[in-house]
Amino acid sequence: MIRASGLTLRRGAKVLLDEAEFVVNPGERVGLVGKNGAGKSSLFALLTGELDQDAGSLTLPSTWQIATVEQEMHADDRPAREFVIDGDRPLRDLQSRRATLTDEQGTEIAEVEAALVEAGAYSAQSRAEQLLAGLGFKPNEWAQPVTSFSGGWRMRLALARALMAPSDLLLLDEPTNHLDLDAMLWLEKWLSAYDGTVLLISHDTEFVDAVARAVLHVDHAKLIRYRGGYSDFLLQRAERLRQTHIAWERQTRETARLQGFIDRFKAKASKAKQAQSRVKALARMEALAPLHAEAGIDIRIPSPESTPDPLLTLEHVSAGYHDADGTPKAILRDVTLMVRAGSRIGILGANGAGKSTLIKTLCEAIEPLAGERKASRGLAIGYFAQQQLDMLDLDSTPIAHLARLAPETREQELRNYLGGFGFSGEAVMSPVGPMSGGEKARLALSLIVWQKPNLLLLDEPSNHLDVETREALATALAEFSGSMLMVSHDRHLLRTTVDTFWIVADGAVQEFDGDLEDYRDWLAARQSSERQAQSAAASASSAGPVVDRKAQRRQEAELRQRLSVARKPLEQRLAKVEKAMDAARTRLAALDVLLADPDLYADGRRDERLAALAEHGERTKAHDNLENEWLEIHEELEAVDQAAMQGDE
Repeated sequence: MIRASGLTLRRGAKVLLDEAEFVVNPGERVGLVGKNGAGKSSLFALLTGELDQDAGSLTLPSTWQIATVEQEMHADDRPAREFVIDGDRPLRDLQSRRATLTDEQGTEIAEVEAALVEAGAYSAQSRAEQLLAGLGFKPNEWAQPVTSFSGGWRMRLALARALMAPSDLLLLDEPTNHLDLDAMLWLEKWLSAYDGTVLLISHDTEFVDAVARAVLHVDHAKLIRYRGGYSDFLLQRAERLRQTHIAWERQTRETARLQGFIDRFKAKASKAKQAQSRVKALARMEALAPLHAEAGIDIRIPSPESTPDPLLTLEHVSAGYHDADGTPKAILRDVTLMVRAGSRIGILGANGAGKSTLIKTLCEAIEPLAGERKASRGLAIGYFAQQQLDMLDLDSTPIAHLARLAPETREQELRNYLGGFGFSGEAVMSPVGPMSGGEKARLALSLIVWQKPNLLLLDEPSNHLDVETREALATALAEFSGSMLMVSHDRHLLRTTVDTFWIVADGAVQEFDGDLEDYRDWLAARQSSERQAQSAAASASSAGPVVDRKAQRRQEAELRQRLSVARKPLEQRLAKVEKAMDAARTRLAALDVLLADPDLYADGRRDERLAALAEHGERTKAHDNLENEWLEIHEELEAVDQAAMQGDE
């Protein structure tokens, strides 16, 4: 196990850890959370030996192998697949040793060959390809040199390389920063099957919630352990804050404000499934109001001065870019859509499907290749691009940036506004250059919303933001009275702020009638269908001409019989698991309502409150286990189908 006792760590005059104590057991998946600069990454550096503690002890088994993700990628001309396999250093060392042996060294050759088999040498290429595919790389990209990929894709390669390494302890520092939602869901599933111990730092709270089964919170230079996932941590920590009366008056105001919004939203909710998901998320925000109060960031997005309806339409639009020689390259084709007043739309789709292309076309960052974009008079767009931070003047200050937009506004009013985005005191007069990515993102967002847009187009707005700022942004967007389209891999942000979803896939854009759980199922079904189509195509290409139709029909009947026999027990298991998942979801929904009730936190209901918190954690774990079993059964069903098809060949 990993054990810390009296652990003290200083960086200059700042004390990051002060006699901290914690234990992480073998096989646990633990989320490490805390404000930016609290010392999370420094703790990782202690574990890898890059830093030494100032006092106390930090021990872990000497035989453990540690895998980490490289944060800086140097130029590398090796093919992507070989680069990933390089992560398995013991395998590469064995291969290098084998290459030096001559035929006269028969005994040593036999020993090395046996070691290579044990190290998985002959499955290494397949394992690397599975990692690359899961993280979004297409087969024709596996042999491309690392230098041909952009920075974000190189970080995906670094992640694949870390997952390839044999390890007992996996340290992941913001692994989702460069992943889309599809790749994140794949990574969640991969980590659920990982046998070793995982320590995870991430500002994506839903990802932490899905992966972690315990949370270590870095708070005031101490490490406090909480049971359960991130949601359990928030509820338990909110209870701690309530019991010590931290920010009680601000909590009361925040609760009333959020409750008023929830009531208004319930009254106008039109789609039952999305409404249920969103009201649940808002109820969670209400229950966690004291955490928002403690964070000191209170983002407010001004209401637009007018909102025409419709705001914007696309009619038979083809969208994309022009190649270097001027040839148009369409990514989206024949798109017809309308953005109505009050629309709150989340845009889903795989990386490269065209989500950002759609946003850029809507805001006129790129012109349509064909078709027509029609904007209503009075349309005011606030566009947050993925590269928004690059547009800041690094030598300037936050207040100077804002003063350029509002030269007639008093400095105190500008200071008050920036204070809501976490810039107060000397921070408003500090240069932008040395700021963290999260601080720059907050500044960029503040400049956009100052202009009171009636349509927000947001492309990954929560990248670089810490948890507290993400929560503040979610609250602000939930209350925004204008319209909004958002691309984000932050599921909590999507659940909290959008009413409907659009899917961008296969060059088209269409409305998706469901929530994020439905999207996960849609994605799994789509991937399964694609694999079956590929298998069928491969079978068709290798098969000879059909001569005997009667024999073929007999073979098809036998295939159906084999499938039925093989699938029946799996389908029975699946039905039981789905029934148990429904029961677990129903009970969790009831517990969410109970835990969101302010009366539960009265002094006389302490035992009931603690019991509800404990049951919520247990039910959540049980539901996660059922969900993993559900996925495994589907994989087994798919394997049965493929085996039957191969047997038919």
